[in-house]
Amino acid sequence: MQQPELNPQPVKKFALFELGFRPFFLLAILFSIIATSLWMANYTFGWTLPITNVTPIAWHGHEMVFGYSAAIIAGFLLTAVRNWTGVQTIQRWPLFLLALTWLLARILPLLNSPVLFVWGALFDIAFYVGLTLAILHPIVKVKQWRQTAIVSKIMLLLSANILYYLGAFHIVDQGISWGLFSGVYFIMALIFTLARRVMPFFIERGVGYQVQLKNWSFIDTSSLLFLAALWISDVFLQQALLTALFSAVLASLHSFRLWGWYTKGIWQKPLLWVLFVGYSSFILGFILKALNFFALYPTTIPLHAFTYGGIGMMTLGMIARISLGHTGRNINEPPTILKWVFLSLLLGTIIRVVFPIFFPNAYIHLIGTAQLLWIIAFTLFLVHYFMIFISPRADGQPG
Repeated sequence: MQQPELNPQPVKKFALFELGFRPFFLLAILFSIIATSLWMANYTFGWTLPITNVTPIAWHGHEMVFGYSAAIIAGFLLTAVRNWTGVQTIQRWPLFLLALTWLLARILPLLNSPVLFVWGALFDIAFYVGLTLAILHPIVKVKQWRQTAIVSKIMLLLSANILYYLGAFHIVDQGISWGLFSGVYFIMALIFTLARRVMPFFIERGVGYQVQLKNWSFIDTSSLLFLAALWISDVFLQQALLTALFSAVLASLHSFRLWGWYTKGIWQKPLLWVLFVGYSSFILGFILKALNFFALYPTTIPLHAFTYGGIGMMTLGMIARISLGHTGRNINEPPTILKWVFLSLLLGTIIRVVFPIFFPNAYIHLIGTAQLLWIIAFTLFLVHYFMIFISPRADGQPG
């Protein structure tokens, strides 16, 4: 890891735009609370959402995949690429403008105007292009070509987002569906790639005793190849048998990988067990997707094992740790509230994913409860992390 070429300017009291994770993590958390509240008002209580061009459920899916998740990814990569390359990523005005582009793409579609929806789409595409360029520049500058695999996944997300909008504008018939589900798979691919890099590192240094975790290169490669096969089979070919088989293989591969990362000390550390449980939710999703070859329950159940449980818990766990570490705080003494934040999200996952299988008649009440638990978890997190995002590093260093 190289030392970033930091600008030796005086540390500012307001540090929101000093490093990429700050504005994007803050905006993602705040937006997820607002967007889930709006979705709860619509789905659970029947309120009308002020949107045009797409259905409320398509808006909900898009904003959680290409809005919330993309902001977390942006914050992570703009911070991680600086560490990987030793080159300062965008900050201050360029970072503010990129964050503003993301924010306008979230706000404009909610103003109930077809014209503003178009502008929202343009800002959304501009955000992805800007993010790609922002993370590509330091990578190219130091010729770390192996990092271009990460950039390629951002470009795949961009293509899925474009496909979604082509569907919203009635140019591609199944564009909305293809774009949304492709986006979920691309985010999963990115999370699996990044988790392979950081989870063993976090666990080995976080449990408080000597442990060396196991990794297998054949799992690293084959898991992504089978995920690509599942994506094509599920989204475009809609081959139920192939989808079930690929899902079963992926459940096995990721279970094997997670077994190699297991050590009992993780259960004493909320910042570790949340990642382990979040990763396990992806495995549960693959199992449920394989079993649903027999059409036992709605397809939204394995989908939300991937999104609510997998993406939700993994992203919140990652940003909880990253935000402490990159602001000079002690990652071994996180805020005590985090345990309850993560437990709220875990309970929401169980209620959203598992309970509807056994209590289908209570479906809408279970969904409403899971929505409320998501809002509670992210609100508690925001209250305790807001000042961390906007304040200077505790150690007086820039960033």
